[in-house]
Amino acid sequence: MRTLDLTEASFFQGLLIRAKAYYELIKFRLSALVTFSAVFGFILGDSGFLFSWGNFMALMIGGFLISGASGAANEILEIEYDKLMKRTENRPLPLGIISIQEAQWFTIIVAILGVSILWLFTNPLTTGLGILSMILYVFAYTPLKRVGPVAVFVGAIPGAMPPLLGWTAATGQITYEALIIFGIQFIWQFPHFWAIAWVSDEDYKKAGFKLLPSGGKKDLNTAIQIMIYTLFLLPLGLLPSYFGLTGLNSGIVATICGVLFLAQTFSLMRDCSRKSALKIMFGSFLYLPIVQIAYLLDKVA
Repeated sequence: MRTLDLTEASFFQGLLIRAKAYYELIKFRLSALVTFSAVFGFILGDSGFLFSWGNFMALMIGGFLISGASGAANEILEIEYDKLMKRTENRPLPLGIISIQEAQWFTIIVAILGVSILWLFTNPLTTGLGILSMILYVFAYTPLKRVGPVAVFVGAIPGAMPPLLGWTAATGQITYEALIIFGIQFIWQFPHFWAIAWVSDEDYKKAGFKLLPSGGKKDLNTAIQIMIYTLFLLPLGLLPSYFGLTGLNSGIVATICGVLFLAQTFSLMRDCSRKSALKIMFGSFLYLPIVQIAYLLDKVA
């Protein structure tokens, strides 16, 4: 049996390193979650006799590429800040694994591919929303992170866009049902972002990021705001069932998840600790996919 020599082994090792670097550059896991939310919106919106597989695949691929391009552009713009933070210092650009110029060309190509796929195989509304999402994330949210907590509000708009894109890819229009699923993901992002900002506060301060409300303090006022936005998820989570978009079962699941999510905020209000904020952060990661899956199962059942 032929074995690899040192030159070949080094070549393949180099390929793996670069592949991993591009994997991290497009924020693969985040882009996958974004794509899942878009798929959720599509399936919820598709009511045709035959499932639109062409549109569905175009949404998945085009949406993933746009999300990946947005994440890569964010890393290009924040390379100097990423070098300052422990959580980001080992990203491919700060380490020099990928040059800025190479990353720029890669990002442009991926963005053009994503937009082209949406334009050719979905509809102009979905394409326009995808472009708007990318512009807001890269050119509004990213620079505003060093200005103040308004960045969280601005960032929540492109962050809530995936289910809306999914809905418009399936239906070609924005309806009240689309605004409901957009609204749930929009409000969810406030406790989600603020919990992350609380946990990563020391790192964020090194880069000058100002995402926490109440003057950027980790205090009771910030904890109360996290609780209030989490509280909003309880009535919002029932709207799909109320308007007949899904059934009663998903409404029950959304309520249970909302109550458990809300309960975590009381611990933060009581002790204002990093541990409690960490629980909210992980709770937010669980809440959205569980509720969205419950809506989907209720729709297709």
